[in-house]
Amino acid sequence: MTLLDREAPPLSPPPPPRPTSAAPTGVRAWARDLALGMRFAVSGGREGWTRTALTALGVGLGVALLFAAAAVPQLLDARESRGQARESPKATSQAVDKGSTDTTFLWADASTEYRGDPVGGRLLRQEGADAPPPPGVAKIPGPGEMVVSPALRDLLGSSEGALLAQRLDDRIVGTIGDAGLVDPGELRFYAGSSTLRVDGVGIRSSGYGLQEDRAPFDPLLVVLVILMCVVLLVPVAIFIATAVRFGGDRRDRRLAALRLVGADVRTVRRIAAGEALFGTVAGLAVGAALILMLRQVVGHVRLWGYSSFPSDVTPVPMLVLLIVLAVPVAAVLVTQAALSSVAIEPLGVVRATGLRGRRLWWRLLLPVLGVGILATVGRVDVMSQSVGEMPIVVGASCVLIGLAGLLPWLLEAVVSRLRGGPVPWQLAIRRLQLSSGAAARAVSGITVAVAGAIALQMMFGVMQKDFLEITGQDTERADFYVSSDYGDSVLAERMIQDFRDTKGVAEVIGTVEVYVAATGDPTEQGWQPITTLTMGTCATLREIAELPTCRDGDAFVGHLDARAAKKVGAAGVKEQNDRTDGAAVPGRPIDLTGNFGEGKGEPRLWTLPESARTVTAFPDPMGDLHDGILVTPGALGSVKLPGATARASIKVDPTVPDAAEYVRGTAADIDPTLRINALKNLERDKQYDSVQSGLQIGGALTMMLIAASLLVSQIEQLRERKRLLSVLVAFGTRRRTLIWSVLWQTAVPVVLGTALAVVGGLVLGKFMLGIVGKSIGDWWVFVPYAAVGASVILLVTLASLPPLWRMMRAEGLRTE
Repeated sequence: MTLLDREAPPLSPPPPPRPTSAAPTGVRAWARDLALGMRFAVSGGREGWTRTALTALGVGLGVALLFAAAAVPQLLDARESRGQARESPKATSQAVDKGSTDTTFLWADASTEYRGDPVGGRLLRQEGADAPPPPGVAKIPGPGEMVVSPALRDLLGSSEGALLAQRLDDRIVGTIGDAGLVDPGELRFYAGSSTLRVDGVGIRSSGYGLQEDRAPFDPLLVVLVILMCVVLLVPVAIFIATAVRFGGDRRDRRLAALRLVGADVRTVRRIAAGEALFGTVAGLAVGAALILMLRQVVGHVRLWGYSSFPSDVTPVPMLVLLIVLAVPVAAVLVTQAALSSVAIEPLGVVRATGLRGRRLWWRLLLPVLGVGILATVGRVDVMSQSVGEMPIVVGASCVLIGLAGLLPWLLEAVVSRLRGGPVPWQLAIRRLQLSSGAAARAVSGITVAVAGAIALQMMFGVMQKDFLEITGQDTERADFYVSSDYGDSVLAERMIQDFRDTKGVAEVIGTVEVYVAATGDPTEQGWQPITTLTMGTCATLREIAELPTCRDGDAFVGHLDARAAKKVGAAGVKEQNDRTDGAAVPGRPIDLTGNFGEGKGEPRLWTLPESARTVTAFPDPMGDLHDGILVTPGALGSVKLPGATARASIKVDPTVPDAAEYVRGTAADIDPTLRINALKNLERDKQYDSVQSGLQIGGALTMMLIAASLLVSQIEQLRERKRLLSVLVAFGTRRRTLIWSVLWQTAVPVVLGTALAVVGGLVLGKFMLGIVGKSIGDWWVFVPYAAVGASVILLVTLASLPPLWRMMRAEGLRTE
């Protein structure tokens, strides 16, 4: 029997089908696919880890700045609480009359300035054995002793602080702790004194902690602060959204492979969201690590006179929770939106941008909506009771985010019409024509930042006039003004002589001024007629009045003229002249004690000479008026002026280095409590000044974030084209040609983005100015900000050239 004759064994029936569980749907499907995407994010070899690391770094930079912004409320509250905790409230009149106790001390302000930096200081005198020391100080220093902050100790011990060390020559016996400082870089001291008196400059107190209500914020500044927050934070959000899309082209090719093995479109989109979610969560960890590192170095960095203790940089927990939840959710939404224009098929990836151009109409909806919201906010002025914060935030955010949406359309519309040119130009334009989305995303952040900066500067430029006060001080006649509320002719003479002998001083105008009362019949209100008596040399009196002739022993009666009307008004000039005529009567006795007929003590009488002539008085360099009685020292003779105010106006030689410090040193030698002020024509509001300082600090941090994120984005784009660059070099393309093509690929989006930022910034600024009732003052305000934005892009591009050079090697042809 042959093999063919054998009977085939009967076929066994097939096994019954095994029951299969239904594919998960809904939340279970999302959880499964997100977990799978996270596995892909960490299991793709070096390529996958590089992509995830770039995403984490980009997101982490943005998250770190968001955490820093969330720490601002805590930082400001901590600074203010420490500042108030060290202030000493004045004792009540009953406590002063009662006298010193075991817990009282005397204090006086002795603050000064050194080379533009404020130096806070207090003189202290312990009255009772249990008098408390200031916060951060172990005990009240004794006479000749001084407790200083760490920053001041370092300055006094360096060659830079030699002049200040001569001024503060007390022996250092301790260091002020953190509890007594508003920030680690503050210059502050407490010095002991043995001469403070309650009837002088000393103020009696028994403790610390002055609780003062915050001054209400000006409504115009509220609008400015709202716009500032939007301008600083919207670019951060855009950079985070850009970082989530790093490595998008390679990701889409991997997803096509998943489609080949049977995954549907919804599954691959969820997997892509899982990859983005993992990179975002890693970015949150990077951001947290960066903010922790920032806390360690923040005390050693000082920006525009501000620094902070590490403990102050503590984000508000609710804001941290919002960031931790919002950033991952936004990453998933951005990923899903990015995949909406991509058809991921089993055999490849088809992008919608090649066949159909980007549509404009829906991109205009967001900026138009923002402009419409801003147009309906209404008018805000200094009398407004409240400001609608949310409409301004939403409107400004819509305009700025809308600019980021318009940039891809503008870039595509322009580059699609460009033809010809040198080889580097053609390579760059062709690359932009094929894929302009990545280039637009890289520049969108700087576009939004520049547009916001232009709008902010438009508001600052127009509104600063509302927060600048004309002081009336004449900086041509004097540079410094020194005064003491408790002085006499002896102190004034010493001030004049010592300042004249000070290095760098060109001229000194010194006066002694006191209120005096005329004797005789009282006024209808029961008061004696009062006026001021100003004593000075003939040279000094000529600086405050028009004198025909003058010699020591002369006396004058000063009347105000039309020049003084600019300060006190025409009615004020008449009132003061009438008061002078009622009190300064030649031949009539004058009471120099300042009792004004109240019967406190014996009067000290002096008779105004019959020869006193009437002269015209005008403002001194400080803008103060000295009408009334003007006398030379010889006219008073040996008569003293109790309770007088000694003043000196000082003009320095601008060619002498540190002339201002020599003047302050002399003032400290005369009396540490002397008030010395630099004359200035304009004085800026403190709230406005703090807002501008905050903008400078926040703008610097945002610009650093922009530069760092752009560099990461640029490197990511080069990494995507690594093989293409290597192929071009292998076929003989010169490296210089490729470098120029990369520069052109950056330059074209930058120019278009800057132009869009200028238009958007001017529009946003115009409507924001409409809210505060202002008009545009300078249409060319955008020039410096456009230049800064272009410079940042140029620097980032230059910084990316070394990685570009390495990527053009032959090793780039290798693949796995």
